[in-house]
Amino acid sequence: MTAPVVPRYGASSLVEVMPAIGAHLGLPGCVDVLDLPDAERYVVLLIDGLGQTNVAASEGLAPYLASRPDTRTLTSVTPTTTATALTSLGTGLDPGQHGVAGYSFRHPFSTGVLNMLAWEPGLSGLDVQPRLTLFERLARAGIATTSVLPTRFSGSGLTEAGLRGARFSPVDDETDGARRIEQVVDASASGERSFVYVYERSLDHIGHGVGWRSEEWSAALAEVDRLAADLRSALPDATRLIITADHGMIDVPADERLIVEREPDLLAGVELLAGEGRFRQLYTAEPDAVASRWNDHLQDRAWVRTRAEAVDEAWFGYVTPQMAPRFGDVVVAMRGTGAVMTRALPRELKLIGMHGSLTADEMLVPLIVE
Repeated sequence: MTAPVVPRYGASSLVEVMPAIGAHLGLPGCVDVLDLPDAERYVVLLIDGLGQTNVAASEGLAPYLASRPDTRTLTSVTPTTTATALTSLGTGLDPGQHGVAGYSFRHPFSTGVLNMLAWEPGLSGLDVQPRLTLFERLARAGIATTSVLPTRFSGSGLTEAGLRGARFSPVDDETDGARRIEQVVDASASGERSFVYVYERSLDHIGHGVGWRSEEWSAALAEVDRLAADLRSALPDATRLIITADHGMIDVPADERLIVEREPDLLAGVELLAGEGRFRQLYTAEPDAVASRWNDHLQDRAWVRTRAEAVDEAWFGYVTPQMAPRFGDVVVAMRGTGAVMTRALPRELKLIGMHGSLTADEMLVPLIVE
């Protein structure tokens, strides 16, 4: 049986990227385990949804990204979902430390399940993730720190939880690559030392809607490839460009979607169902019994673990006692190309491309050092 790809926390995961940069910028307590080249100015381009498998399968569409001489492989985090991965990137912490346990999860300050993208009125980013971000630490150290993000993300719950502390440079038109590059170049030239974070989301958005093997996704990849190449050309040679991603993506066929309402035995004893199709988190007072039922039903279609088992296998890295209850009492990580769906979330039933689990396609992401 194929084993899950467990994140390589502390060695070569997304968690290590910002501390590595911080070490070169003189930030106390930061260590570079990735052996990045030294510089006084760094730009990180985060391409949402661009897994290593996606790059390898699309080489002809991404000549720049596919041909970089210093290309390495990182793991994402568990679950392989944007909210958790970006918070790990922004804080340099394992999911078990920062507590953003997934796309949706049980949070003590919410009314039930907290959706990290939809958020909840009255809840602040500090309520969810109180630890200092590396953006805050860099800014406090006098390093010019900027986030170049879509305008709509200004002040959002996820931005405040995992990426707060940087000067916000809004991107009004995400299709205007030249203007975005201009913003990055200007921000990177600020101060004696600088760090700029750039977020590109088109591949993930299109992949969810029509799949990553679609013509639309391929066209978007070609545009992203041009954006990356043009950004490198526009930056001074001494400025280091780091390109990475938060997760890969898998297309889920309609006949491989398990609708939980059609299997009432699976919901027995389950108080809350959270997470996403490829990584369901179940909250229950009977974890062993629930895990056994789900394991018997799914068999080799999923890796089913109690929270204790997942923690022992280091799925979430180091888990603090305070953050442990946020993770499901039982977690269901899909193998292959299946998903566990619920009619309670009809919008999710329309998704084609998905992620969240511990397959190589979802877990492995590129680290391109330019």
